[in-house]
Amino acid sequence: MKIESRNNKDFWAGIMLIGTGAVSIFIARDYPFGSTMRMGPGYFPSMLGGILVLFGIYVMAMGLRRNEKIQGSWSPRALIVLPLSVLLFGILMRHAGFIPALAVLIFGSAAAGREFHFVEVLLLTVVLTVLSVAVFIWGLGLPYPLIKGF
Repeated sequence: MKIESRNNKDFWAGIMLIGTGAVSIFIARDYPFGSTMRMGPGYFPSMLGGILVLFGIYVMAMGLRRNEKIQGSWSPRALIVLPLSVLLFGILMRHAGFIPALAVLIFGSAAAGREFHFVEVLLLTVVLTVLSVAVFIWGLGLPYPLIKGF
């Protein structure tokens, strides 16, 4: 059995998880850790980073075992539209409010895919916006204006 990691999708997913977990642990290294009963600000990112590293090792090992190849091709549209929609979300959160920023993020993310159906995306936008407002604004009490100026 030949181990091929260059085109192995689970191998690269595991590497990504390991990298994200390691960066999380590295960033939280100077924060007070605390204990399980009295968690410090470094507890959550360190623990979550450790869990990500463990999952990454598992996914990488399973990928090497199965040797499943990456299929498909790169989508230039997704590589441009997704980061742009996240950037616009950040800008619109400050200048337009939570609801317009979320609508742009959802529409932009849906437009990056190959199957874009306007009515489905509109329904998804309404449902996700209502749920996000309920959870983040009303439930958690985050101080974001729903629509700037209102």
